Order: sequence, then structure tokens, then C-alpha cells
Amino acid sequence: QVQLVESGGGLVQAGGSLRVSCVASGISFSINAFDWYRQAPGKQRELVATISNSGRTNYADSVKGRFTVSRDNGKNTLYLQMNSLKSEDTAVYSCHVQDLVDWRYPDYWGQGTQVTVSP
Repeated sequence: QVQLVESGGGLVQAGGSLRVSCVASGISFSINAFDWYRQAPGKQRELVATISNSGRTNYADSVKGRFTVSRDNGKNTLYLQMNSLKSEDTAVYSCHVQDLVDWRYPDYWGQGTQVTVSP
């Protein structure tokens, strides 16, 4: 059974930093690419960052230069370091994986962690 469990969200002032984590279990972590998504109230879910199994990264333009996605294959953990936070970064942040080892290519999501940036 695949589980993705996020943690590390919270309340931070604008300009501050926060790191959220996602621990994966029940999946071949090192083989798969992982993503961070976010969803703010009343808005569509947005892809924030992606990291491939080789560590190659991609970011949404809105977070480029401020956010850094990384992974620790030994700990089955995905990270998102968020710096210079803005009020518009307020959202629920969720990790996602499409399991390429499973021939059905299922999608898995964590429950999300709330990040709130105060002005």
C-alpha cells in the first residue's frame, strides 16, 4: 500500500522560509519522479516543482529562484525548501507520484500540508 505523508507546513511571515517534507512508503522511491503541487482556496491545483529519479528539477515560473525541490533516496523522503515566501504562496502543498513500476501507472497523492504566509 502506497502512502505519501507530508509534514512541515505552518504559519510564516512574508519573506521567511519553510521546508516541507513528504515521506513515501510502499513504493520504489528511487526509481520514480515526484512532484509538489499546491492548491489555494478557490484556485486550481498548480504544479510547483518536479524532481526526476536522477535529480533533475523543474519549477513553476512563480517559484523559480525561491523554491528548491530535493530528495533523499535513503530516507524515501522528498523535500521542498521555500524561501522568500510571499502571501500568494499560501496554499495546501501536496506531494504526488505516478508509479512507473506498476504497469497501470497509478497516481498517488499525500493528504497535504497547509502553508500560510502572513503579510
